[in-house]
Amino acid sequence: MARVIFHKSKKGSMKWIIGGLIGACLLILSSIFLILYPFASSDKKVYFQGEHPILFAGIQKGNALMEGSTLFVPITFMQENIDESVIYDEKSKSVIITTKDKVVQMPTDSLTYYVNQKTVDLQLSPIISRKGEIFIALDPILSFYPIQYKKLPDSTAIWIQKDGEQYENGRLINKDINKEMLRLRTEPTWRSPYTAEMTKNEAVTIEGVKEDFYLVRKANGIGGYLKKDYVSKQDTVKVKISRESKTFQMPKLNGPIQLTWEAVYTKNPDTTKIADLNGVNVISPTWFSLAGSDGSIKNLASLDFSKWAQAKGYQVWGVFSNSFDPKLTHEAFKDFETRQTIIRQLLHFSQMYQLQGINFDIENVNQEDGPFVTQFMREAAPYLHDAGLVVSMDITFSAGDNNNWSSFYERPKLAQIADYLIVMAYDEHTGASSGAGSVASLPWVERNLQNLLSEVSNERLVLGVPLYARLWKEQTNADGTTEVTAKALAMDQVKTWLAEKGLTPANDEESGQNYAEYYDEAEKATYKIWLEDELSLQKRAALAVKYELAGVGTWSRFFGDQTAWTALDLKAAKALTQK
Repeated sequence: MARVIFHKSKKGSMKWIIGGLIGACLLILSSIFLILYPFASSDKKVYFQGEHPILFAGIQKGNALMEGSTLFVPITFMQENIDESVIYDEKSKSVIITTKDKVVQMPTDSLTYYVNQKTVDLQLSPIISRKGEIFIALDPILSFYPIQYKKLPDSTAIWIQKDGEQYENGRLINKDINKEMLRLRTEPTWRSPYTAEMTKNEAVTIEGVKEDFYLVRKANGIGGYLKKDYVSKQDTVKVKISRESKTFQMPKLNGPIQLTWEAVYTKNPDTTKIADLNGVNVISPTWFSLAGSDGSIKNLASLDFSKWAQAKGYQVWGVFSNSFDPKLTHEAFKDFETRQTIIRQLLHFSQMYQLQGINFDIENVNQEDGPFVTQFMREAAPYLHDAGLVVSMDITFSAGDNNNWSSFYERPKLAQIADYLIVMAYDEHTGASSGAGSVASLPWVERNLQNLLSEVSNERLVLGVPLYARLWKEQTNADGTTEVTAKALAMDQVKTWLAEKGLTPANDEESGQNYAEYYDEAEKATYKIWLEDELSLQKRAALAVKYELAGVGTWSRFFGDQTAWTALDLKAAKALTQK
């Protein structure tokens, strides 16, 4: 009896095991089916947020305001998407817009705005403030930017388009399809939430593709993903918007730029004592400098000097400097009205002294004030160009952060504003802190030049060249320490010093220049000098030719001798490199 019971129990157990395995398999298969089968989500997601959403570049970028029939967009939208240089000037309570040929001032809550200081009257203020946020009317600024907008039907949204944007028109197929399949999805899968429902034969714009889905948009601006099979492509639309602007025609120069600065500290030089500057086609006298925080300018200009220079065939680009005063620069450059005061004076002086250009020498500026300098240049260039003046600006090589002589320059932006940037490629070694060395060794210049050309195009760049050398003195003191001092010498002064000491310079491979050294037994001092002579200047001219730069500029005319102008002849340097 016990044996029979044993066999029955075993048979029943097998059935349970087999049944359990089958059930488990069914459960696994059903789970896989539920996971992999694309059941469409019925969750709906709100596409636009707030009133008057701004549709731009395929997504919502904030919200506009509607005052009557006028649309306003936040200034932050303009700065982040259309023109980062749009600013709000706190002192004048104005929005400032600059283009290649215009400076636009739009005061808040005013029926008048100004284009190049000429008034434009409106029925409604183009600038309004709401809850601490600044808004700009769209219609008045359309003439300044290659943009257009549409108010979308059955929606409060506006669609802002830029020149060059491209999309395709499409239409849903004319067949009855399950409505879940015709819902616009937030992701290219039916399991994602949907934003809107479509109907057969409905028109859409096709803005992208991902996997087996198109990214499409309804006429009311709501977008999402839809299976490719349900959309037929039609024509391609490319947005074309042109805005007219004046093209500045620079005064013609004979060949590449060969500029020399004329250092004017108290009075202008006696022109009867200036020999011919062979090859030079621009003289840039240091005539104008910032005098006060109100934008007043110190003026050392001379009409007689200007007439003399032009009679010799030289253009005259008057230098304006910030007096190398960081505090004064901050106070004068931070406000629109003060910047305009400076610009108006420069325009007046350019007429008074018959100038062909203005050279901006802005140095020793706090890093955080760099954007003020850039904005000043943005606002100056349209006025100066309208007056027929060349706009050039002096810059340095990059020398790291928190350096008042380097880090404030926004070089790529300045290169888009000025006609020329002149890099002051010297002062590699300046004093005891740097130690004795060349004013500008050739490898140092070329290495930094290569780096700069990644930010500034060569046709806008002028290579600044030193015509002076530093005579270094390393003297051992009684306590065993070494004191290092230096003084700048003009080219003819160097030749005189070499002759007095009976020295013949030798080539220094490391600097690429001629070098001389002298030990003075009485002083217990060693003198060192890296020469600026025909050899080094020819090499600098060759660099300008090698990198196809716009030209060279020399600091300064006073330091050079007659050999300098011949050595820096870019036409001759180009002919030499082509042999």
